[in-house]
Amino acid sequence: MHFDASFFVALGFVLFVLLLGYVGVHTKIAGALDGRAKLIADELAQARLLREEAEAVLASYQKKAGEAQAEADSILRVAREEAEALAAESGARMNEFVARRTQQAEAKIAIAESQAAHAVRAAAADAAVLAAETVLRAQMKDGLGGELVQRGVGDVRKGFAN
Repeated sequence: MHFDASFFVALGFVLFVLLLGYVGVHTKIAGALDGRAKLIADELAQARLLREEAEAVLASYQKKAGEAQAEADSILRVAREEAEALAAESGARMNEFVARRTQQAEAKIAIAESQAAHAVRAAAADAAVLAAETVLRAQMKDGLGGELVQRGVGDVRKGFAN
């Protein structure tokens, strides 16, 4: 057999590997790799927990957003109903006000018509009394007739004044 430099390099390598095995380097390397794998597994578990928490928070915020939207819709519906009720009430008040004002105006017109009719009747009565007095005086030249006419005119005036 021929021992050259390659043989001694190979022999040195095998002895080095055996020495590393004897010292227990392979267990230390395996332990370090196992520790690293455990650390990675722990980080993955923690990431999974954080993701579940984030999903729970997202679901909570989505629920709150839905509740807020429902509350906003409810507030809008109530506001619309109140506005419609207020509009209806305002319309009813306006109609009542117009009806009351119309009734007051009609009452004032009726009173004015009554007063005007009374004034016309009084003026017509005064004109009739004056005409009758003039006619009766012309027909009765006697002093007794004048006194009767005066008394009659006074009675007629008293009757129309009441």
